[in-house]
Amino acid sequence: AVHGARKMEEYGRFLALLVSALLVGFVSVIFSLFWVFHYREGLSWDGTAREFNWHPVLIITGFVFIQGIAIIVYRLPWTWKCSKLLMKFIHAGLNTIAMILAVVSMVAVFDFHNTRGIPNMYSLHSWIGLTAVIFYSLQLFLGFAVFLLPFAPVSLRAAFMPIHVYAGLTIFATVIATALMGFTEKLIFSLKNPSYSGSPPEATFVNSLSLLLVIFGALIVWMASRTHWKRPQEENAKVLLPIGGTSEGTEAESTMTDGCNANKSELRINSEAARKQNLKLDEAGQRSTM
Repeated sequence: AVHGARKMEEYGRFLALLVSALLVGFVSVIFSLFWVFHYREGLSWDGTAREFNWHPVLIITGFVFIQGIAIIVYRLPWTWKCSKLLMKFIHAGLNTIAMILAVVSMVAVFDFHNTRGIPNMYSLHSWIGLTAVIFYSLQLFLGFAVFLLPFAPVSLRAAFMPIHVYAGLTIFATVIATALMGFTEKLIFSLKNPSYSGSPPEATFVNSLSLLLVIFGALIVWMASRTHWKRPQEENAKVLLPIGGTSEGTEAESTMTDGCNANKSELRINSEAARKQNLKLDEAGQRSTM
């Protein structure tokens, strides 16, 4: 009873954090839309500043909010009964959507700069942002190759898993930090009378948006780093692979457990066979002495 109450308490904490993260992330997306429509003339694809406005909206929507959901999708308790392969595809699909939105946002920036004759890739924000996109695409490619295609051996998957998790959280934190730099850069360049230092309403609003992104990132990292909220190991169950693959356990622990169970099962079979053989010999001996 005590163990059950503790599990319910942990589930309640996770649910509260999850709802808080989703609420903060959704409000951040709404804030980004309000910012560009109320203060920055809206959205368009015509080479003007309205085309540039796609950049912050798509970065917050895809590279921050959707990527954050992709990070914690394995932690959702009601998905633990789903196929591990299905959850892999959902995780990869969300990350792919985030990647597409990030690329479109970068195209909007470069197209706007080229149309207006503004130099590209001169600021620290642009350097780190492009680096994050490159590493994110590499992370996505390796994730597909190692965890979804049936060619990678189990030992490689087990060795690559902690690297994959660490890289994902690092990229996620880097994206949020880069977004904060971009907000500050945009406000300094755009606000003239009054300037950014005069704390006009737009500056206060965007600073509030920045705080929301920090809170969202902190909640996601906290949920993703709690080991007791991990998806349980699938005991005695094989994970389905794409056509042409073989059954496997993606975690090293699952593989070791399956191996131990197989050894124990084989030992029980051998013992049973030996016992039956001894009974036959006993019966034969008894018949020969009758």
